[in-house]
Amino acid sequence: MEDLLFELQLALPQVILGVINGAFYALLSLGLAVIFGMLNVINFAHGAQFMLGAFAAWMLLEYLGIGYWPSLVLAPLIVGAIGMAMERLMISRLYKLDHLYGLLLTFGCALVIEGVFRNAFGSSGQRYAPPKMFEALDLELADFFLPGYRVWVLIAATVVCLATWLVIEKTKIGSYLRAATERPELVQAFGINVPLMMTLTYGAGVALAAFAGVLAAPIYSVSPAMGANFIITVFAVVVIGGMGSIAGSIVTGFLLGFVQGIAEVVYPPFSQTVVFVIMAVVLLTRPAGLFGRA
Repeated sequence: MEDLLFELQLALPQVILGVINGAFYALLSLGLAVIFGMLNVINFAHGAQFMLGAFAAWMLLEYLGIGYWPSLVLAPLIVGAIGMAMERLMISRLYKLDHLYGLLLTFGCALVIEGVFRNAFGSSGQRYAPPKMFEALDLELADFFLPGYRVWVLIAATVVCLATWLVIEKTKIGSYLRAATERPELVQAFGINVPLMMTLTYGAGVALAAFAGVLAAPIYSVSPAMGANFIITVFAVVVIGGMGSIAGSIVTGFLLGFVQGIAEVVYPPFSQTVVFVIMAVVLLTRPAGLFGRA
């Protein structure tokens, strides 16, 4: 019994950290699912837009003295506006073409964005300190110390994911978006500005990535490569959950974070590849993903 309790004490920290990583997977894959599900665009610039959110928060603090809470609102709005400009100027021209063109365009945009920030700020990370108020949420579990800020990240990511799902699945705006994806001519005939709706949808998906970036800034080093470190795993999460599935992205993101935490305890080298092993198994047995439609 004592050995079992000791093993649980060792496993608990890694599982909790895995679930917190899963919160970032869920937020980022949610933004990707919104963009693909509504616009049929594979947005490979998502990792760079995540990085832009973190850098926007850092620059607002460094150059304008604007703190964390205003940045949590302003940074997603700024990066979302940049995303809407990208959609209007470039991505909107590719809707009727093969998915490959959108993937190549957004991949090129990601390389340009990361290159600009690497030239401007270098490869080393910038420090962004979390607000002091989160120290009140610090938790001590046996010999494990969990910073209060990570508790806040888990709560904030969960609330935003659920709110986004409710808006898309349970409101009139969400029904318009789904209809505009499937029958844009019919929706346009009812007087709804479909191109504007598409632009706002892309901006919302980008803003979700930027929001995740602001949450990540105090945990991870704010650097040009921070998006690239996440994006491949996040794409795997989206594929496992089902391309375009909102609920699938959220559930799979948290679940795979939990699985990574377990793998870190059982066999640490496997924790970096377990997501891709699961992806291979899912694609072999259910090509549309766990929650996707064929």
